[in-house]
Amino acid sequence: MTSTDIAPRTPAFPSKLPQVGTTIFTVMSALAAEHGAVNLGQGFPDFHCDSALIDAVDRAMRTGHNQYPPMAGVPALREAVAAKIEALHARRYDANTEITITAGATQAILTAILATVHAGDEVIVLDPCYDSYAPNVELAGGMVVRVPLTPGSFRPDFGKIAAAITPRTRALIINSPHNPSATIWTAEDMRTLEELLAPTDVLLISDEVYEHMVFDGAQHESAARFPGLAARAFIVSSFGKTFHVTGWKVGTVAAPAALTAEFRKVHQFNVFTVNTPMQHGLAAYLQDPAPYLQLPAFYQAKRDLFRQGLEGSRLRLLPSTGSYFQCVDISAVSDLNESDFCQWLTREVGVAAIPLSAFYGDGFDQRVVRFCFAKQDDTLRQALQRLRKL
Repeated sequence: MTSTDIAPRTPAFPSKLPQVGTTIFTVMSALAAEHGAVNLGQGFPDFHCDSALIDAVDRAMRTGHNQYPPMAGVPALREAVAAKIEALHARRYDANTEITITAGATQAILTAILATVHAGDEVIVLDPCYDSYAPNVELAGGMVVRVPLTPGSFRPDFGKIAAAITPRTRALIINSPHNPSATIWTAEDMRTLEELLAPTDVLLISDEVYEHMVFDGAQHESAARFPGLAARAFIVSSFGKTFHVTGWKVGTVAAPAALTAEFRKVHQFNVFTVNTPMQHGLAAYLQDPAPYLQLPAFYQAKRDLFRQGLEGSRLRLLPSTGSYFQCVDISAVSDLNESDFCQWLTREVGVAAIPLSAFYGDGFDQRVVRFCFAKQDDTLRQALQRLRKL
């Protein structure tokens, strides 16, 4: 028998994620490209990062930082991250044992879940939530327990969170500033959570990738600021979001040494380590805090431009207190559901948005869609010109 006599056969196997298809972000970005629409759907900037950051990475490459760095990350970058957290949130993490550099925040969250969640463990997620959380839990063999944020205000309902905690609850995932609702958790919210979790062994995964996008003089309330939360938390951040380089996929995790030790056991067999010259470049760039300290004002100006451009339109603006998103109620514009409206808006009006229903496990539709304003002002004005015709 020769190979030509053997019929090619691709083995079938049970899917680990049978309910998962292509993400809504990929779908809407492809539709936007097909119809030449202004893409305010997927959350990435359309402007350049600081040339000084590019120069720092270039210097790192040219000076020979092109081989594997330490598994946990370049020491200088871990030190810079620890110093930044201490300056902003008055908590000192040990750079050697409590800070890990990751291949973006998505890998960080997956690794935290894989490191801690065992088969049958429950993980509470707060709907609407970023679409990677639930699949991550399922890949770890855990059970997703969905607790809704309050419709309309998207405030945490601590009564419902408390009711969802059982002896099987391994972790709770929170996200502030919040994607997709553009709300932030207050200090009172965080203290309430601290009290709620105090008598439990529930771990906290705090997704803080939009930490520097908090508006109107408010302060980002990191889990690092609250001792009872910090002691049980994996705190996740993203250089991609902070420095307008989402394609670099470099993030950080801060956690107590015992949690970090377990995290790194998985990290070393997941990605092992992260792009070396970019780590060195980021370490050098972080020596000047101005770029991230100025970020709230930078994005608030874009938020205000976008909101002012929609004033008087039939799209009802919801509050945007953090992140780089703006949600609007479409009830006065269309009878379509959120998903159909976003497709219609992309094809017929030339602006792409994301339906909030995509962030709910049950597809809950409340006639709200999300726009991203992390765009050049000219891009936003072009989109506004089209949206004002609604």
